[in-house]
Amino acid sequence: MKPTLFILAAGMGSRYGGLKQMDALGPDGEAILDYSVFDAEKAGFGKIVFVIREDFADDFKRVVLKKYEGKVACELCYQSIDKVPAGCTYNHERTKPWGTNHAVLMGKDIIHEPFGVINADDYYGPESFAILAEFLRSKEGKKNEYCMVGYRVCNTLSENGSVSRGICETDIDGFLTGVVERTSIERKNGVVCFTENGEDVQIDENAPVSMNMWGFTPEYFDYVENAFKTFLKEKGSELKSEFYIPTLVDELIHKGVATCKVLDTPSKWFGVTYSNDRQDVVDRFAKLAADGVYPRPLF
Repeated sequence: MKPTLFILAAGMGSRYGGLKQMDALGPDGEAILDYSVFDAEKAGFGKIVFVIREDFADDFKRVVLKKYEGKVACELCYQSIDKVPAGCTYNHERTKPWGTNHAVLMGKDIIHEPFGVINADDYYGPESFAILAEFLRSKEGKKNEYCMVGYRVCNTLSENGSVSRGICETDIDGFLTGVVERTSIERKNGVVCFTENGEDVQIDENAPVSMNMWGFTPEYFDYVENAFKTFLKEKGSELKSEFYIPTLVDELIHKGVATCKVLDTPSKWFGVTYSNDRQDVVDRFAKLAADGVYPRPLF
């Protein structure tokens, strides 16, 4: 059975005014997520599942899914603030859903095979999808063996300002032991460094960082659901608390329930962190097409 790619796209409706004007960054009007779909299909993912807001489903089908018809198998599921486990309560003054791991939970009833998780608005690169797909194919029928594609921090920087990244700590066998959030990461005087207590601290430019590209087997959904119930008991009254993927993965690792292999990738991540990044992204996609990495048009 081929693995599935789960794309977290529920935040796109507000960003693009109901998706009527998705940001066209590729040379033929492609959005970033189009490249992820193309790369995933080429890497051997059998199906793409998008989690979106139900109120922009019609726009999404027309603007996004239509271009994949007959080429890539796609399904939709929906994230909304009221989709919580039976018996759970929350503060009804809250206006936004519960974060990335809540979005993952929305796929519980339609994904029954090993699956990858990515953000819709990040470019991950074809090598990363090939690496992720190979790992997931090897986990068919297995449980509690997860992965995270770890990007070399030097391949995730912006030319237009500093970035924040989760620096991955691993054991001697390459399994994740923890993630340390670092802020104000940038290249200064030829070296990559972050800011701590007002001082620059150099970091190995090949240090792995998390860009929210994960691989799971289906029992992960059960862990998510149980953890979300606990989360709502503890934080359900809060208006802005979020239920994140790394928090649960870290908990499962430290309880000895699961492992998470950090997979090295040579791919260069990019996205629009700053407004000035947009032209750089446009230029990168134009070069990738000119170099023959992608066809024109993509679909």
